[in-house]
Amino acid sequence: MDRNRLIRDITASSLHASAPHGARLTASVVAGELTRLTPRDRFLLNLLDQHKTFTTDQLVDLTFGSAGRARNRLNTLLERDILDRFRHYQRPGSQAWRWTLGPVGAAIVAASNGDTLPRPSAVRDATARLALSPTLTHLITTNGFFVALSAYARTDPATRLARWWNEAACREAVGMVVRPDGHGVWIDGGHAVPFWLETDLGTETLSRVVGKLTGYAALPPSRAYPVLFWLPTAAREANLHAQLARTGVPDAVTVATAAADHAAGAGGPVGPVWRMPGQPGRVALADLTASGGAVWDG
Repeated sequence: MDRNRLIRDITASSLHASAPHGARLTASVVAGELTRLTPRDRFLLNLLDQHKTFTTDQLVDLTFGSAGRARNRLNTLLERDILDRFRHYQRPGSQAWRWTLGPVGAAIVAASNGDTLPRPSAVRDATARLALSPTLTHLITTNGFFVALSAYARTDPATRLARWWNEAACREAVGMVVRPDGHGVWIDGGHAVPFWLETDLGTETLSRVVGKLTGYAALPPSRAYPVLFWLPTAAREANLHAQLARTGVPDAVTVATAAADHAAGAGGPVGPVWRMPGQPGRVALADLTASGGAVWDG
């Protein structure tokens, strides 16, 4: 498949360059932009550095709370090359924008970390690779799960998402024993629930999905957090439970499942949407506990 044809299917955002093609941004440009950033802007840059991309609606839920304010600020940051965006062509309607770091934003993050400022062309190339990545939908779905938790915490001061790790951070913590899509710690009323997240899009066989639990069984007791399977539909969830009933769950592994279509009308991932193999009913995220007694080390 022709790569250029794919790129043309992506609606371009700001095509102007902040620096001559191939050149690095200067420290003075970065320093000048730093004086114009708000605390929310800095928070947004850190999020994008860690989690690569969010849709407009996800950013509304994460940091703005108002679609109008979000559009105004995001477009301002886009014009200054602090952010970039892309979307794929689709009919009918249009796909939501996916936002990423722009050349200036990537340089600000690099400067904050003491790293060499990246070339604008390298940042644009990274955005193009992300836009064409076969795992983009999986990434956005995974990020959307954590965004939903963060959005809920904005409405309830007794709750907060105390930790949110991306896939790379999970690998640093557990090596290649298992490959979680994310890790979080949800706090509700002082009760902490650490968990591993497995995002399922319905593209893998159920035997392969269940087979991932072998890796979680090999984790040390201090990392024996509940494993949450976030599934697209209730039908997929029912089939997964049938598979689990046939194969069983490894000892010392706590599993809970929820379906996005069911959770949408039941409070999202925070609500009483989690089903545990062999147990009746559903429980809220705050009520999940690990059978091995693993607790948050934070």
